[in-house]
Amino acid sequence: MDAKDIGEIASWLMQAGLKGMAEVDILSGFCDQCCAHGLKLDRAMALMDTLHPVYEGRAFRWDGNQVIEREFEYGPSHQGIASENWVRSAFYHMLTTGGDEVRRRIGFGEPTDFFGLDKLKEDGHTDYIAMVHRFEEGGTIGEMDCFYSNFATAAEVGFPEEDLRVLRKLTPALALAIKCTGMSRIARTIAEVYLGEDAARHVLEGKITRGKTERISAALWFSDLANYTRISDTAEPDDIIPMLNAYADAVISSIHEAGGNVLKLIGDGTLAIFKARNSADACAAALMAESLLRQRLRDLNSQRQIEGRPVTDVYLGLHIGDVFYGNIGSMDRLDFTVIGPAVNEVSRIASMCRSADRNILMSSNFVEALSTNRGNDLVSVGRYALRGVNRPQELFTLLSSAA
Repeated sequence: MDAKDIGEIASWLMQAGLKGMAEVDILSGFCDQCCAHGLKLDRAMALMDTLHPVYEGRAFRWDGNQVIEREFEYGPSHQGIASENWVRSAFYHMLTTGGDEVRRRIGFGEPTDFFGLDKLKEDGHTDYIAMVHRFEEGGTIGEMDCFYSNFATAAEVGFPEEDLRVLRKLTPALALAIKCTGMSRIARTIAEVYLGEDAARHVLEGKITRGKTERISAALWFSDLANYTRISDTAEPDDIIPMLNAYADAVISSIHEAGGNVLKLIGDGTLAIFKARNSADACAAALMAESLLRQRLRDLNSQRQIEGRPVTDVYLGLHIGDVFYGNIGSMDRLDFTVIGPAVNEVSRIASMCRSADRNILMSSNFVEALSTNRGNDLVSVGRYALRGVNRPQELFTLLSSAA
């Protein structure tokens, strides 16, 4: 492979990174390009840690001879069998010794001492090289501090020195292209985790101007945990966060499954909105989320009772109205959220659940917006004075909640 070939592959990698091509497609395209230019590759893998609340990173694989799993996410590498495999890997060896490269000519008597090499040899591969490219502090986010890659060939002679020279020259460009897409993925993840999917979409589309809002009509959800203060005062401190996470997962997953968007978590409280082309559909989606939540709560409380852990319920207020949706805050600290009287009212409605002894209360506006065929499911619980609201409001609950 001459300098012209290397330049063509490097140019392809730069274009792939600029286009935001999927990481697994970048790796596959790179390997295909290498093979087309005479560099005999048969298998490759690339992986990079990321910034995500659930998994530690993503791995990408290519095989020129058989169908394999091309992409997967991996969890913490310090637990269980994953930890054992990681410690046996060539990547761990390089990190702990400070090296940048490991090679094993497994078809020529060299040891299969790293994880996976015995299987590579069994499959007919003769040569293996692994590399790590470390990022400087300015290019690191969370645990994403280096790019790992390995390559294997089944060629009878293994990797010629010229092929290794080409791999060493091109792999940094491969790392940069994959990192480019990985950084975009991290930005989306952070935005969605902390802002919610809909707000994240607005922000990533560039709608981050301070004071820039739009007026929308939406069904509003505000919920919090029943008796949370009492439970937090009596439960073991180490049990509080797991309990909050368990109930928050039930609430948030129910909202998302019904098409809603969670905008804010306030201690044990959750503010969400449901948007639709018409008010009836938005309100129906909110009630669907409530139904999903009650089933999840039954399952969760049943399991926690078996485990001897404290259980609770979720108080929920539902309302509908016009709100301003967008960026609110100072020059250097913005929040993408909803504001307006309707937001204050839905939180006040939720707070009345304790007084009304109901786990769900709905405003009369919410009830009126519902399709008429839901009328038999609802019952009035009377008129209540809501703090900060001028006139008493008639509130409703579900018939099943009123029983």
